[in-house]
Amino acid sequence: MKPTQFSIHVTNFLTHYLVAQRNASPNTIKAYRDVFTLLLRFCRDVRGIALERLQIKQIDVALVEAFLDYLGEERHCSLRTRNHRLSALHAFFRYVQSEEPDHMLLCQRILAIPVRKHAHKNVQYLSKDSLAAIFAQPDLCSCDGRRDAVLLSVLYDTGARVQELIDLSVGDIRLDSPAQVRLMGKGRKARAVPIMEVTVQLLRNYMHEIGLDRPEQFGQSLFRNGRGERLSRSGVRYILQKYVMKARGTCPSLSQDVSPHTFRHTKGMHLLQSEVPLVIVRDFLGHGDLKTTQIYARANIEMKRAALEKVGDSSPVSELPSWQQDKDLLQWLKAL
Repeated sequence: MKPTQFSIHVTNFLTHYLVAQRNASPNTIKAYRDVFTLLLRFCRDVRGIALERLQIKQIDVALVEAFLDYLGEERHCSLRTRNHRLSALHAFFRYVQSEEPDHMLLCQRILAIPVRKHAHKNVQYLSKDSLAAIFAQPDLCSCDGRRDAVLLSVLYDTGARVQELIDLSVGDIRLDSPAQVRLMGKGRKARAVPIMEVTVQLLRNYMHEIGLDRPEQFGQSLFRNGRGERLSRSGVRYILQKYVMKARGTCPSLSQDVSPHTFRHTKGMHLLQSEVPLVIVRDFLGHGDLKTTQIYARANIEMKRAALEKVGDSSPVSELPSWQQDKDLLQWLKAL
């Protein structure tokens, strides 16, 4: 059977366009692939469409909206998740309209489907006491404990995403002044971030202990598991959760959920609270848009407002004067 246009374009989109033109990371490609897996299952199981006969023209606005409703009602996906799925379909049909101009009207109708508004979560970050409690947990008398102490320090100090952390190789570390770490972010965009002297010393001792400070180790992964393989995302989460659970015994205020991304948010907030300009925080964290970084500014404002509300009752002014008692002011207002 001759392959359909839809199958050809999905294959090219995932294997060529995203890699060669969008420079997308493997995780982004996997996320897009998962969207098409869900869409194909919906077409087959709910709509009864044979996948080998599925055509682009069959995927219209009505089908896409029904698919999004299915995700919410049957799979119990949140609005945020459904918006992510829709964004992936938008990217695909933006690609299709340049490849198949005769389908441009269909593509633009799908591109016009708006993302659904949802409540934005407040930025979850750690206080300095909570952060210190977690850092104090690794057992520095064991090899794994020393590795974990370095991992947590680098995770916070660089504000790295968890994928950026596990992708680190020895050649990405510069310990000579100015000390810095090179991170490969989203869209395969590299950035260099400075690290503090405490982290530099931890890294130097760690790399010397396991023999990573030799020139031939340049391409080796920085953080490895017990089998000598590069740590995985789940491995980093497991390590972090282990120490968070221990830290709760000494720091009762540490009640929130903590993920590797919480360390990234914490670094962003601490930079902003140290009066580092927002554009520098953006570049440090590798955000593509300043709007993304503004979540820290909004969270900082909310924190200050909450602090002001706590001292509001202790104001020395017992009763504010009413402007209605000021006749001169009233006359001025009437004359406007």
